[in-house]
Amino acid sequence: MIYRRKTYKIKPEKLDDFNHFFHTYLYPNQIQHGARLIGRWVNENKDEILAIWEYSSMEQYHQIEQQIKNSERFKRAEEKRKELGEIYIESHQDFLTTTAPDPSTYHPPKHTMSVSGYITNTEGDVLLVRNFHRSDTMEMPGGQVEVDETIEEAIHREIMEETGVEIQLIGITGIYQNVTSGVTCVVFRGEYVSGEQRPAENETSEVIFTKLNHENIHRFITREQFRSRALDAMDANYLPYEAFKARPYELISRFEGKKDN
Repeated sequence: MIYRRKTYKIKPEKLDDFNHFFHTYLYPNQIQHGARLIGRWVNENKDEILAIWEYSSMEQYHQIEQQIKNSERFKRAEEKRKELGEIYIESHQDFLTTTAPDPSTYHPPKHTMSVSGYITNTEGDVLLVRNFHRSDTMEMPGGQVEVDETIEEAIHREIMEETGVEIQLIGITGIYQNVTSGVTCVVFRGEYVSGEQRPAENETSEVIFTKLNHENIHRFITREQFRSRALDAMDANYLPYEAFKARPYELISRFEGKKDN
């Protein structure tokens, strides 16, 4: 394995613009062509962003870069960059390998935290999305938890970014660990509050509210790992959730979820 460490220097006031650009263009283009995002970090001053990508070999990295440069999304990204002006001041990258002379200088995270949400409207319809890089199935909206973000904040942000919908949370219905990829997903159940559903450019190709039950779920959610999460959320038993800071202790939020009648 090799790891590409990409560092971006930005103006702090451009952080939101850069985050949107990253999630809309940089991230989906890499993932679609076979790279894996190990993690992304923002420093305290919000003027430097570090992203680490994993590739099976340097050859795979060069193949992916060539595929990206030939893609329509790359062309749109370049146009968007010009439209927004300089999103970042400068960027540079280096490579780390598992056989480096001093491997102790870098250890990739063993786990990534993600979130997804089983969201219903007043008619009981469930919010589902189809992602560009997983077009064979629909799934509950969600994504990766960012640094310095609670999982509660992450689920609100991800659902708004992917679907344009604002929600309120009811509770946590399950925790799921993909041992192969090192991703742990926390699934929430929630309710629609406001917003007009819409796809996210270059991320979700379809966003719908639909009737979902044990009989028809196979028609919509074709991947077994996503289907089991939705089924658990459908017949929810809620888990308590608490976010806090330590030294000194400060409770940020806590809820235990509603009990369905």
